[in-house]
Amino acid sequence: MPRGIYECLNCGHREERDSTEPLLERSCPRCGGDMILVGYTREDAERPHSPSLEPASPHEVQVVETPGLPPEVEAKLRTFYNLRFAGFDGRVFIFEVEDILEPNFEKVLSEMEKLGYWCALKKRDGKILLFVFPAGEVKPDNKWLPWVFLLATIATTFFAGYMLALNYISALDYYGLPGMRDPYLIALSFSVSVMAILGTHELGHKIAAAYHGVRATMPYFIPFPFSFIGTLGAVIRVKSPLPTRDAAIDLGVSGPIAGFLVAIPVTAIGLKLSIVVPQSMVPHTSGGVYFGTNLLFELLTKAVLHIPDNYVIFLHPIAMAGWVGLLVTFLNLIPVAQLDGGHVLRAFISERTHRIVTYVTAFVLIGMSYLWSGWFIWGLLVLLIGAAGNPGALDEVSPISKKRIALAILAALIFILTATPRPIWTT
Repeated sequence: MPRGIYECLNCGHREERDSTEPLLERSCPRCGGDMILVGYTREDAERPHSPSLEPASPHEVQVVETPGLPPEVEAKLRTFYNLRFAGFDGRVFIFEVEDILEPNFEKVLSEMEKLGYWCALKKRDGKILLFVFPAGEVKPDNKWLPWVFLLATIATTFFAGYMLALNYISALDYYGLPGMRDPYLIALSFSVSVMAILGTHELGHKIAAAYHGVRATMPYFIPFPFSFIGTLGAVIRVKSPLPTRDAAIDLGVSGPIAGFLVAIPVTAIGLKLSIVVPQSMVPHTSGGVYFGTNLLFELLTKAVLHIPDNYVIFLHPIAMAGWVGLLVTFLNLIPVAQLDGGHVLRAFISERTHRIVTYVTAFVLIGMSYLWSGWFIWGLLVLLIGAAGNPGALDEVSPISKKRIALAILAALIFILTATPRPIWTT
């Protein structure tokens, strides 16, 4: 019958006990602290072979540092860190890190994943702890579904563009202005513009995920024929944990920045094709739809059109696509839950603080519903997805690089430039 080797979590006292329970509460003879099982002793005739230990002579005591953890896994861990076993938490093995030998956590995670394990590096009560646990199953992607959604979204955005084209052509006819009057060509240009912005946004996420070894699905476009743009956007699903805070920032900012860079020229081209008439020529009728503005859209309008304030702009469908791209960038950069901006903020603050920011922001959005009814829905969504929290990166010990800090500042600047407090309203 093996005997357990126990170590006190408080004073470090070790001794053998006739027990193999993982935890003996308040049993330390020196300080009364909890004793954790750290190994076994048994005679050589009863001892199973372990490739990580030297052969023992009869009656020699053998200590297995981490019972239940495969020897090759522990051996690999000890090439990366100087460790002291600290206990169990369910299926999670906990080590106190005394020295970090390999600063590149992504390399550590990659090597551990080959052995079927993931790990996390956290700070707790002034100590650095390493959590080791079995890697989660990463299911293969559905090869056909993303393409089905892509084709469906192309169709719905083309239909939405066609309806917008009819309104644009009607405005050209009403004011007797020259311009493209082919609704199918306008619809195609709108669909291409929307898909380019959304697709580039998700492609940015996909490239960042691949760069950091994070498993992620192909982009899923969401067709929605009942909206004026024909889609609810696109998403990719991350299927493995974010390794470092640098990786979390890269994944958070890559999509918005990529989509933003496409949205700017699309908006400029669309503004150039838009209808501009004096306000005095516009009949005063009810039921019109107005698009809110933001700092960047105002700057682009002045740079492209050079018009005074007493003029009215009827946006070309391409300009609407660019406006939607800027709005999507703003919404994704809201620093809450697991939105893109939420991942960036979570890299700098604790999970508890991040949860507080999420809930406060959700109620602020609900309060802003007097400006736009859509904020009420957004606030409820933030509350819903915020309940799951944001676990952050596996490695919360390694410092954030200066380049990622610069990227986070750039994302904050884009958030301010694209902020649209009142996206849409009617009269």
